[in-house]
Amino acid sequence: MNIIKFLESFTTEGMINSLNAKGSRRDSFNQFQKMGTTAAMAAVPFGLTALLSSNKANAATTAFFGPTETPTEALQLALTLEYLEDEFYAMAMDSGIVPTADQAIIAQIAKHENAHVAFLKSALGDAAPAKPTFDFTAGGNFDPFNDYPTLLALAQAFEDTGVRAYKGQAGNLIGNGDLLTAALQIHSVEAMHASQIRRLRGQKGWIVGNDRGGLPEAAQPVYDGEENAVQAGFNTSTVAGIPAGAGPESFDEPITGAVATNIASLFIV
Repeated sequence: MNIIKFLESFTTEGMINSLNAKGSRRDSFNQFQKMGTTAAMAAVPFGLTALLSSNKANAATTAFFGPTETPTEALQLALTLEYLEDEFYAMAMDSGIVPTADQAIIAQIAKHENAHVAFLKSALGDAAPAKPTFDFTAGGNFDPFNDYPTLLALAQAFEDTGVRAYKGQAGNLIGNGDLLTAALQIHSVEAMHASQIRRLRGQKGWIVGNDRGGLPEAAQPVYDGEENAVQAGFNTSTVAGIPAGAGPESFDEPITGAVATNIASLFIV
């Protein structure tokens, strides 16, 4: 299999056009944007933080995650995150809750996630972990497939986690040029997903400091560290002519496999 050509077929101009087309319909979605950033998420229970350290959550993910020190372990982590996104978007489309004007975007993202799963399973072969059982209500705390703003909120958290997790595993793939290139190709597509989902919620297309954008407190680990201003010893907040906050916004931060595990464990039974 030519893995580069396989992935390139899913990063086409058609995707960019479908995402850009959304901008022309922005006014028609002001209501969803407002709901997504205020009342809808205010109604979501914030008591999920305890789940991050629960024995049930940790036990459920032990078989799928571990110290991501080898290329195989890095890809296993990536595949489990892709399993999560793939099933989430498939269920979103089946739910009937996605507005007509958004269906092409969500459907296209679903196709990308499905392709990512297929590729990673092929790359891992017999080392591919089994697909976990997911609970996107996180034990009844969310209702994403009956409430569209909640669905978008979870999608944002998943996409932002995926972008940072892929970046965190790049170093573990540095010894395999083909796999590193493929992972970076997936990473760039996930970043486009993240930006588009954030815009559907009325957010900026990038993370601002460590602001979780109206998501519940349990989502804070997705954004911790993004306020970092120092890159390779250079303080980006001191760049002349731009606001201090624009420096950290210009650089995205990685997260470790352990952090990604804790975030994903909220939704694994």
